[in-house]
Amino acid sequence: MSDVRIYLDHAATAPLRPEARDAWVDAAATVGNASSIHGAGQHARRVLEEARERVAAVVGADPIEIVFTSGGTEAVNLAVKGLWWARRTDADAVVLPDGEHHATLDAVEWLEAQGALLRHVGIDDTARIRVDEFATALHGAALATALVANNETGTVNDAAALSAAAAGAGVPLHLDAVAAFGHVPVSFRRWRGDGEGRAGLAAMSVSAHKIGGPAGVGALVVARGAEVTALLHGGGQQRRLRAGTQDVPGAAAFAVAAELAESERVSEAERLSALRERLVRSIRSTIPDAELLGDPIDRVPGNAHLLFPGASGETLLFLLDMAGVEVSTGSACQAGVPEPSHVVLAMGRTEAEARQVLRITLGRTTADSDVDAVLAVLPDVVERARAASGPRSGRGS
Repeated sequence: MSDVRIYLDHAATAPLRPEARDAWVDAAATVGNASSIHGAGQHARRVLEEARERVAAVVGADPIEIVFTSGGTEAVNLAVKGLWWARRTDADAVVLPDGEHHATLDAVEWLEAQGALLRHVGIDDTARIRVDEFATALHGAALATALVANNETGTVNDAAALSAAAAGAGVPLHLDAVAAFGHVPVSFRRWRGDGEGRAGLAAMSVSAHKIGGPAGVGALVVARGAEVTALLHGGGQQRRLRAGTQDVPGAAAFAVAAELAESERVSEAERLSALRERLVRSIRSTIPDAELLGDPIDRVPGNAHLLFPGASGETLLFLLDMAGVEVSTGSACQAGVPEPSHVVLAMGRTEAEARQVLRITLGRTTADSDVDAVLAVLPDVVERARAASGPRSGRGS
């Protein structure tokens, strides 16, 4: 295995920003429970509430709407389960696009065992949610959920249109913005419009470690008027939506990472888009049948989701890792599970093709030399992976 490591899996987790680390250490060095009424407790409360205000400003929300969680998965679970439990009508249907993250898929699957009815919505061949089909499925539903940006392909959905459709149908909507936050414009207030949360955009999930904050910290943005039942009980913190001693250092670090990510978002989007285009263009010149999946333009800037016909994604991943290049085959939450990508299948591809993909994601620390390093080893890696997979077979097999 190479001693030089090239990290190109930023969609799984981004390197911790030094500024976020310092904010965490500074906050952790001060003793105090933010729920205590003595001086130390009130100091911790001030740090916490300042962090809440700063995160709210970045996501376009009011501070009271920010509910800190242990990460994106908890935020998604609180939104999906909490909205379903809090429903006032006899409606039991959950509108679920086919390409969602497993945090959502598994949460809704659990709800199905509790009596929820699933209304599946298709995605197109770029992994974009079909807005017309989504709008049709909303009629009489209990809630809906959707990705702002697909975590595998990087394709960006029309969050405003999805929110407007949900508002028009009188259905509360959760948007999973974990893969989008810090990379494309995200605004809870703008997408919600004039709604109060009982219908239309009610909740939005984000996570710190995707933007250079610490792992184990996230937030669910919950509209003031939204009706959500808590997952955790025992203290009544955070509008009684998330009980437990609040993570002050994590919140402080999250706020710093969020502000930095937003301040550099436009310039980084331009830089990473150019790097990605060079990477994809060069791969196609040396591996002509390699295919970029997802929308070629309207996508997360650093995402290159590629199909290599005849080469197992797992084999490609192993060989690249041996060469010192770290990428993934899809969502990190499914790492180690040898199954075809459900997103690629939902795009209309075959099971064989869904096993032949790599997700290469660039980020803040990615340099031109990192792209050069991938390009130097990838043609040989693909050739070896194809040889290991046996005779090539055509699409549809």
